[in-house]
Order: sequence, then structure tokens, then C-alpha cells
Amino acid sequence: MTVLRASAVTAAACAAVLATAVPSSAINSYNATPAPERTEVGALIATWDNDGDPTTPDRVDWVCSGTMIDADTFLTAAHCTTDWPDNVKFYVSLDQDVQAGLDAAAKKYPGDPAAQAGAVAVQGTAHSHPDYPGPASDPHDISVIELPATKVKARWTFTPATLPTANQLGALGPQALNSTDWFVAGYGTQEAQRGPGGQTHPGGGVRMKAPVTFDALNDAWVRLAMTAPQGNGGACYGDSGGPNFAVIGGRNVLAATTITGDGPCYATNVSYRLDTPGARAFLAPFVKLP
Repeated sequence: MTVLRASAVTAAACAAVLATAVPSSAINSYNATPAPERTEVGALIATWDNDGDPTTPDRVDWVCSGTMIDADTFLTAAHCTTDWPDNVKFYVSLDQDVQAGLDAAAKKYPGDPAAQAGAVAVQGTAHSHPDYPGPASDPHDISVIELPATKVKARWTFTPATLPTANQLGALGPQALNSTDWFVAGYGTQEAQRGPGGQTHPGGGVRMKAPVTFDALNDAWVRLAMTAPQGNGGACYGDSGGPNFAVIGGRNVLAATTITGDGPCYATNVSYRLDTPGARAFLAPFVKLP
């Protein structure tokens, strides 16, 4: 669930290579498990032009993760929905194994990226934060995809994620957050593996989850530890925009979204808080806030 990318197009191309190189599950391979029950967590899929002819798309891939926060709103990261060719189109899939679905669709609809995307996902409209990219203290790295609710309901059954109340993390404070159970979910790749030619990040395209632990709270960020000796898993490339849940009062609260972390995906998941005034102001036109 890390950013670590020059652009969304570059990330998508990398995701394609990584996802097809080793057909295995993702998020960090240690302490991670499949998450078929997390039906509110989905993958962001894009089609775009890559051959100089903008009239038709010629590329399709899953590029990020995200979460349904009501019947027609998919929450993800702004770096996932910006810096694309003009003819990019975004889709959302809530399938457990998006990569397998895309592989099957590629065989069924060869040379037709739009049909391939439509076979596994529902098309929507992206709304990125207008002030992205902002300063490091608050980059405004947040975006939503507005989807046709009837089409989503016809394909998947899910309960939207619970958003935090205003300053819920701040009110709890570091001591309470440290004793809170946390877990991360998404479709991203695994931690770095060394082999011939250098490091690779295998896997991706399958919804996974892993425990993480609280590390630090900043004005716009919550930092979560992904260290294996502590029993944690973590996030990696392609998990950007995906959820970090805190179990508060017995409920899974969508406390933050994955944005960045360390390059090898071993140490820290840096996530954008959703209980801040800035995040809530952006979300208010799209969803009813608690």
C-alpha cells in the first residue's frame, strides 16, 4: 500500500508486470491472510491510451485499492486518480481476485480493454481533492469514485465502511491507539524479494488483510508498524488508497487510507487520517459523515 511512484501511469505499468509475474496473494506475505469477508474493500481499475491514439484505450489494469463508504462512493487516494492521459477511465471492482478476473477477460475480449474492465468492474467518475498535491504536512491525497449504485448493487453485496467521527483518533490519543487492534487491507504486491536482476515485488490483485500496530499520530497522518517480529503484516505497492481499520468499540472504523511507506515494504505504513477537518470537508459532499 505504498505510493513510491513517479506517476499513476508508471505505477499502473509496474503493477501489470508485478501482478502477472507471480500469480500469488499479496499485501506482505508474512502474517497476512485472504480477506473474502471484507467485501467493502475494492480495487481501482483504469483504462488508458498508451499508443498515441487517444480515440480508444489500449491498456487496462488494477492500479490501487480503496473502500466503499456508502452505496455509490469509493474512497481512494488522489495520487491514484491524477496524472493520467486525458482519456483515462476509472472502474471499481469488489471481486476477491481481480487479477484472475482481468486475465480471464483478456482471453474473452482480446484487444478490448474497455470490455475487459467492464467484465470485472463498474465504471465511475473520479473526484480528486482540488488542492492535491499539498504540502507534506497535509498533501490532500484523497479522492473518491462516484459509481452508479444500481449497477454496484447488482454485482456485489457489501456493508459500507464506518468512517471515524471528527478527531476520533486525536481524542483517543497515543496510549489508547497503541492498545487498539489495527489491520490493513488491499490488493497490492508483496514485500521486496531479491533475485536475479535485483528486487521484485511479486503478487498482487487479490484482496488480503494483515495486522499492523500503532506507531505515531500526526496532524494528517497515522503511522502503523508493519514489522514481522511483532506479528504484523503490512502494505505495499498497489495498496495505495486502501483502508487501515482500527477496532474501536467493537467496530471496524476506517481510520485512515494507505498513502506511502518504506520502499521495500517492511517497516511502516504511512496513512492519511480521515477524522481531520480537511478530510471531512472533502468527503462531506459525497457521503453522510458520522
